[in-house]
Parts: sequence; C-alpha cells; structure tokens
Amino acid sequence: MGLGGCLLLIAAGAILTFAADWEVSGLNLDVAGLIMMAVGLIGVAAYTSIARRRRAVVPPVAPTVVDPDPYEDHGRG
Repeated sequence: MGLGGCLLLIAAGAILTFAADWEVSGLNLDVAGLIMMAVGLIGVAAYTSIARRRRAVVPPVAPTVVDPDPYEDHGRG
C-alpha cells in the first residue's frame, strides 16, 4: 500500500468518525473510523521509514583515469 492508500484510509476513517451520523446494526462506525485512521498512520510511518532508507546518500566513486602508455607510438613524430 502506497502513501496515497494510507492517506485515503486516514481520510475515510476521519469521515466515519467525525462526520457520519449513520446507524449500522452490529457495527460502531466511530470505532471502525478510528481503526482505519490508526492503520493509515501506521502505513504512513512504515512508508516514510522505507523511503528514507532507499534515499540513503552514497558518496560517488571517483572515476578511473587511464593514462595512455607514454612509450606507445600514436602516429606522431
């Protein structure tokens, strides 16, 4: 699940918890919304942790310079 899915879970959970006043038998929408928000927050934390490790800066390797052989005839002379 990517960052967009996590944000969608948080938004849907907030809507269920704070904005919806529906009555569903056998389901408490406030608790379901809180669970969705918690899962979304855990997903965001995991995503940012993994993304931070992927973006670790590695110092560049110095390029290898090959000097031509000074004793080789290059057609000069």
